[in-house]
Amino acid sequence: MAHGAGGKASRRLVEGLFAPLLFEDARAPLGDAAHVAIDGPSIAITTDSFVVRPLKFPGGSIGELAVNGTMNDLAVSGAQGQVMVVTFVLEEGLATSVLEGEVRAMAAALRRAGVAMVGGDTKVVERGKADGMYITTTGIGRRMPQLAVDVQSVRPGDKVLLSGPIGDHGITILLARGELDLTADLFSDTRCVLPLVEAMVAEAGPGVRWMRDPTRGGVATSLNELARDCGLGVVLSEEEIPIRDEVRGACELLGLDPLHIANEGQFLAVVAAEYADAALNALNRMDGGEDACIIGEVRTEPACGVLVTTRYGGSRIVDMLVGDPLPRIC
Repeated sequence: MAHGAGGKASRRLVEGLFAPLLFEDARAPLGDAAHVAIDGPSIAITTDSFVVRPLKFPGGSIGELAVNGTMNDLAVSGAQGQVMVVTFVLEEGLATSVLEGEVRAMAAALRRAGVAMVGGDTKVVERGKADGMYITTTGIGRRMPQLAVDVQSVRPGDKVLLSGPIGDHGITILLARGELDLTADLFSDTRCVLPLVEAMVAEAGPGVRWMRDPTRGGVATSLNELARDCGLGVVLSEEEIPIRDEVRGACELLGLDPLHIANEGQFLAVVAAEYADAALNALNRMDGGEDACIIGEVRTEPACGVLVTTRYGGSRIVDMLVGDPLPRIC
């Protein structure tokens, strides 16, 4: 299970097996989407699978999540999603009302994102083999011409922006399973972040160096990947990281670090210092971007690592996620 959690084990699996055998350049930094050109302009393409349990949860469901997650991977790679294809893997005995509800949720999410579904596939597996339903998607997008996202362009002094509170999705899913004697007025943050990205790019496009949506493995894993790929360090201010009280309380009770908890409607951006205020102001003016903030900066040290300065004046190194504290979350 740890190999699918988005942390260290996942990275070792990709770099140790998949990349050397399948990728033309196994040493190239891995991103949320690939940019390719085939006898014409470059396009962005991404693929993802969604295995959340329960299928429906406060704030969303697997059908909506599949659209938002796919479009977000394109958005943070610097592309505007245009079309999708989908595969449904359905478990024998799944109620048709449940399936129809998820197809309707997916259709509504497609309309909100302005994306067309152009094809797909359906498979049915034996009872007990698919948690009711799995969804796999592929999205294709058009690159934003004014944006060049490249981890190698990150420089010391660049600022780290976060679009909003972290941990909502992962903790919502954990509580929705009903396996813990905990309750909270909390909802998944699943949404399409493209409008926020577009607003930021319109104001600060030349200064945007790198973006990522911190899903599995959370903010800590995404920023550790950034630090490793660019060879620099990321220093965060704990006090500046927005976390809801419900998320913070659940993490304290369960011994979890909010920086490792998955998100489905937030994104991280590294922006040149001279563009940081413009980028932040653009996000704060957007509906859903009011809580965006600068949470840290890129420095030369700790090289290839992430350091968090605490509210008490100390500091701690934050590594990638190790293990699998929250299975079946996205």
